Amino acid sequence: MSEIYRAIRLERVAPSFREGSEIVELPLAAPGPGEIRVRNLHCGVNGIFDTQIARNAVDYVKIALPTFTGVEAIGTVEAVGEGVSDFAVGDAAVTVRFTGGYREANTGPASQFVKAPAAKREYLALASTGVSALVALERIGELKRGETVAISAAAGGLGHLLVQLAVLMGARVIGVAGGRAKCDFVASLGAERVIDYKSEDVGAVLAAEYPGGLDVAVDTVSGAIFDAFLANLANHGRLVVGGAASDLEGKPEIVTGPRIAHAIYYKGASVRGFMNGLLTPHWADARERLFDLYAQGRIKVRFDDQPNIGIEGVFGAVERLLSGRSMGKVVVDLAGQDD
Repeated sequence: MSEIYRAIRLERVAPSFREGSEIVELPLAAPGPGEIRVRNLHCGVNGIFDTQIARNAVDYVKIALPTFTGVEAIGTVEAVGEGVSDFAVGDAAVTVRFTGGYREANTGPASQFVKAPAAKREYLALASTGVSALVALERIGELKRGETVAISAAAGGLGHLLVQLAVLMGARVIGVAGGRAKCDFVASLGAERVIDYKSEDVGAVLAAEYPGGLDVAVDTVSGAIFDAFLANLANHGRLVVGGAASDLEGKPEIVTGPRIAHAIYYKGASVRGFMNGLLTPHWADARERLFDLYAQGRIKVRFDDQPNIGIEGVFGAVERLLSGRSMGKVVVDLAGQDD
């Protein structure tokens, strides 16, 4: 009798990831030529993407049901196919390919995996979310030493890495977060000012305390925070759009004020979309530098406090991220233990 493993498969279009998905059992496949098989130990959660996939609302990913799910996972190589020389049994391997995340095992081309120093949650976060943060700041934001940068959702999985990297790059960092605990956390990462959007007006604080404006702003929230960042850009400022969490329900935008052209024209400012999947040539260099920074103790990875255990824990992890209560990177420990 062949061994089996479990994975989460989207079976139907539905309003939520939980409603559309099922845990299925699959035979454990031997790797073919050029392939490896990885036993996943941890997977990273991207709750907004997962929800939109369940709704078939991701324009750049065309799904055919049923489809496997999840993007990020790290584990150990347990079998190697013919012709593979870059991996050996026991190596740590991470993948950031869609359908490779929410599964206990993954067999696929070796080219879809990269080596990590160890099969730890930290290297999973750095190889996925960390790469996004570094590439967004350097390639899209073009952040320079001495510039002022504002970061929304600064206590989140992406945000807390953006803050640390911007500090290391010599920028003046403003974080935006909600609530005392999150704001204290962001301050501990080196942000010189943390705006609590639950008790402060983001736009008013920026206008009063940073009259020179923002050289760079990175927003993943949209709505009022996007508007505040846009209104407070400096001359030649760059507003990087990395997501729109507040628009998850897909409600149409009602334009009640001047359009964006009026906000950027006279400042020579720009609004730039950040789509990490379009920047793959920069991933390997970013990943190597992030691993080095972590090894040197110059960057830390914070994980959310809620434990998410086993493949069943993915559903609760997705909902935790969507709740807005998480702080740090949300991961699932597929093997049933933290490390």
